[in-house]
Amino acid sequence: MPKHSGAGFSVDGARAQFPALALKDTGNARVYFDNPAGTQVPQQVIDRMTQTLVEKNANLGGLFRTTEAATALVNEAHEALADFYNADSADEIVFGQNMTSLTFHFSRCLGKSLKAGDEIVLSRMDHDANVAPWLLLAKDHGLTVKWLDFDPGTYEFPENALEKVLTDRTRLLAMGMASNCTGTINNVAHFTKQAKAAGALVYLDGVQYAPHLAIDVKALGADVVVSSAYKWFGPHQGILWARKQLLQETFAYKVRAVADSDIGHKFETGTQSHEGMAGCIGAIEYLEQFGTGATRRDKVKSAWATLANYEHEITKQLIHGLQKFKGLTIRGVTSDNAVHRRVPTVSFTVEGVDPEKIARHLAADNIFVWSGHNYALEPVKRMGLDSKGGVLRVGLAHYNTSAEVDALLVSLHKTLK
Repeated sequence: MPKHSGAGFSVDGARAQFPALALKDTGNARVYFDNPAGTQVPQQVIDRMTQTLVEKNANLGGLFRTTEAATALVNEAHEALADFYNADSADEIVFGQNMTSLTFHFSRCLGKSLKAGDEIVLSRMDHDANVAPWLLLAKDHGLTVKWLDFDPGTYEFPENALEKVLTDRTRLLAMGMASNCTGTINNVAHFTKQAKAAGALVYLDGVQYAPHLAIDVKALGADVVVSSAYKWFGPHQGILWARKQLLQETFAYKVRAVADSDIGHKFETGTQSHEGMAGCIGAIEYLEQFGTGATRRDKVKSAWATLANYEHEITKQLIHGLQKFKGLTIRGVTSDNAVHRRVPTVSFTVEGVDPEKIARHLAADNIFVWSGHNYALEPVKRMGLDSKGGVLRVGLAHYNTSAEVDALLVSLHKTLK
């Protein structure tokens, strides 16, 4: 496997920008394959956050130097995330603690317009952060829940999956852009078009998609897209995009001093993490170096394409290596020709072996992976693995190397032998 892949990208050059990647424990380098749960951060993010805490640590709206600097930072962060999502306006950006917190909050705000008997469609492929909030909302408001079901043999949704459950009572479709369990990239544009034609709102979880590919909310046609920056090399911060008209029309649970005319800001309850916002800017600045173009959006979009090319290669290497193990089943798309239909999150099971046991052995070799349901309760249950310990999940990122993939395969061979 080459060390370099894609114009403008060097894996060694990228790794040098992440302090955590240089850490060792008793002489053994750390191998971070736990990326779907949270990535490491480059120095650019750390510097941005530190600068904010030192030089701009104040609340907003005052007349002195630090509050003016903090206000400028907050505005800059909203503009940066508008470019990240390809939004029409910074007014469409809402910051929060994380995707889960934002979804709980925004689902309650949207719920003010729903009534008993209305139907919502949830996905069997999704992380529970885009399931549980809606189930609880349905319980509170007497809504009917229907399910978008995937094929456990192909790990993808059939094209007619939504048609089977869509009715004139459907008010909302909530689904993920990519699975944190199977790695499948879902054809959300296809399902969004169907849901919108039926008059339903579309709420997309972009958490697992955002660390690997460019999100374009204009092309998607959805109403809401949300992700967490700590999954795409930033700090623990959530960012929601929603159509400006929807934000204007939607009731917001907020303190009285915040005006409804503040649009996106009216959903940002309390004082936000300004250092977190600064870190998000730093993460976007980090990505820009791998892209080309005249604007920040152009650079971010082309950067993701460059990084994806590299990730495809090490994903294929991992899948090919895993396929050599007897009794091992990869729970996701495996064809080389279909690598573009998955993110580099590869989950698998080994017949007769508890995934947690494998994770413990890998951890002993300083290889970090996750086991269990990983909050993907619905897909694990749909695959019949909820009583078998779930899956062993290996999540690659662009800073992982071919040598690290080989190290995992060697450690796995030792463990299973």
